[in-house]
Amino acid sequence: MESQLSLFYGLSFLTAALAFAFAVYLYLWVKKRRIENKKILEVSALIKEGANTFMRREYKILAIFAGVAAVVIFVLLPSPVWKGDIVQNISMTVAYILGTALSAVAGKIGILVATLSNGRAAEGAQKGIKPAFLIGFRGGAVMGLLVVGCSLLGVAAVLLIAGDATILLGFSFGASSLALFAKAGGGIFTKTADVSADLTGKVELGIPEDDPRNPAVIADNVGDNVGDVAGMGADLFDSNVAAMASALVIAQSLTGGFANISMVFCYAILGLLASIIGIATARVGKHGNPTRALNSSTYVTTAVYLVLTALATVIFEGFSWRIWGASAIGLLVGVIIGITTDYFTDDSKPIVRKVAHASGSGPAFTVLSGVSYGFISALPAMVGIAVSALVAYKLCEPMGAGYAIFGISMAAVGMLSIVGMIISNDAYGPIVDNARGLAEMGGLGEETIRTADELDSAGNTVKAVTKGFSISAAGLTVISLLGAFMSEANAALAAAGKPLITGFDIMSPTVFFGILVGAVIPAVFSAMLILGVDKNAQRMVSEIHRQFNTIKGLREGTAKPEYGKCIDIATSGALRELIPAGLMTIIATLVVGFIGGPMAIGGFLLGNIVSGLLLALFMSNSGGLWDNSKKYVEAGNEGGKGSEAHKAAVIGDTVGDPFKDTAGPSINTQITVVSLVSSLVSSLFVAFSLFG
Repeated sequence: MESQLSLFYGLSFLTAALAFAFAVYLYLWVKKRRIENKKILEVSALIKEGANTFMRREYKILAIFAGVAAVVIFVLLPSPVWKGDIVQNISMTVAYILGTALSAVAGKIGILVATLSNGRAAEGAQKGIKPAFLIGFRGGAVMGLLVVGCSLLGVAAVLLIAGDATILLGFSFGASSLALFAKAGGGIFTKTADVSADLTGKVELGIPEDDPRNPAVIADNVGDNVGDVAGMGADLFDSNVAAMASALVIAQSLTGGFANISMVFCYAILGLLASIIGIATARVGKHGNPTRALNSSTYVTTAVYLVLTALATVIFEGFSWRIWGASAIGLLVGVIIGITTDYFTDDSKPIVRKVAHASGSGPAFTVLSGVSYGFISALPAMVGIAVSALVAYKLCEPMGAGYAIFGISMAAVGMLSIVGMIISNDAYGPIVDNARGLAEMGGLGEETIRTADELDSAGNTVKAVTKGFSISAAGLTVISLLGAFMSEANAALAAAGKPLITGFDIMSPTVFFGILVGAVIPAVFSAMLILGVDKNAQRMVSEIHRQFNTIKGLREGTAKPEYGKCIDIATSGALRELIPAGLMTIIATLVVGFIGGPMAIGGFLLGNIVSGLLLALFMSNSGGLWDNSKKYVEAGNEGGKGSEAHKAAVIGDTVGDPFKDTAGPSINTQITVVSLVSSLVSSLFVAFSLFG
């Protein structure tokens, strides 16, 4: 069995190298496309400079946070340095720093690729949907392949060197803590600019979305990169690492550990290979539907993964069909969740059109209908997560003690197995969103803008689908992380001679205390992020008014706006707001643990998972629904641009912007962070708690 595990270590490194090589090929393919339009070159350079400046300043702040956290981890984890094995503490600290660094690299890769691809996709739109789609998708695929390759490489290297899956929790915490702050900071930046540009441009002045006269327009395009690309890259890197880490921690504690660990790596390898095949076969016809092309690539990847993992289960010793079934259930439920999300957010489906029609009666009805359908849209995903967890649990329960939770963790691995394709689809969205703006600013004509709009609409739909997918996968991952927490807490309880945890009784006052506090944390976290957007956007709206009132010729287009002022407002505001919300969730976890002990933390995680998933799904889906309702009106329906329905739909979109791109997708990272903090600090909760 050990030789089989060694084989999978080798295959992990080989597959990661293959993904890197294919990513380099796609990068060079995109780079060969030429940009001829001087205005597009100029604006692309401004976007790239703004994005890199923000990332530089953000990473400086996060480096300070990571440095402080590394010192704390070295002193206290996995046990206080004066009590335990110093080598373990060093290993945990190095793993944490490596996870942080690779998560930062994932974000930086996203910026590099997106700023390379956006102008090329804009010019490709002049030749039709097919060339522009390929540039946007292949640009996104570079990020998808590199991020998943890095996560597989990092997890395999840490486990191979440390030889202890518990050290992986430090690696995963490094990835998730940086992702939490990067997603929050990028989300506040992007939605500050987007809300300000839409309200002043479309609603007040009646000018197009990406009109170069609007001082916020470049900040808006920068925001697409730092929020939707860099933030989401770090987020999905974290989700993939957390799913593998929780599965490996549980696998290590089971009988037949080598076979189970081999299975985790085998399925992760085959998921990356399936994503490579899906990316290589992605195509759209000359007059094809880009949404259908993106979805069909996901289905191809899913089918290839299921076939390859079934063959592996037949071939390799110790692989169980029950565990394969759990993994397959996770993936299939993920695809079904994607399809239901598509139904609620695609502008060719009835829900979006109903909200667009309601906009004709005013913005109140836009908001009311969007909120209602957003809440309804959470039902299929929540039921899907519940069903996949239940089926995976029952399927693997007969295999012995601990295998039921392992089954849930493998359902999460299965759901995230095609994450390479998911990230490719997700990064495609902001690339074509930027391309649409560049097409307008470059004066490429109405036909090109219409083509770019079609690509952008597909991007919005698929972004909503991928967010639903990643939030649902996070749900399964944190259920398995709850299992990892029980495993770590029981080891500490056994060492202290205390009774072990077999479950969490909600009638216990400490557990119920934890549930109530855990349930409110995602709501407070979301409020802090949305308030960050609100305060920042108010400052930017004032700056836009100042420029239009004081710069002569700006309204007429004979003078240039001061784009840098808006970029600076978005940057400074986002950096000021990004730390408090994330820090609040970590401090709340520690406070509950030191008051109520491991049982209270069990309740805390349960409450956090349930309310967090509901809020994340509601906000992501309602935001995507409002965005595509606006685009549906702008396409000439319900009165078209400039109508009352259009103004109402824009207001709905500005409400939805921080929902879908700031708070919603940040919540799943918040859930992962508190779960990892709980597992890492479980021994301290056992040793020091008031009522534990």
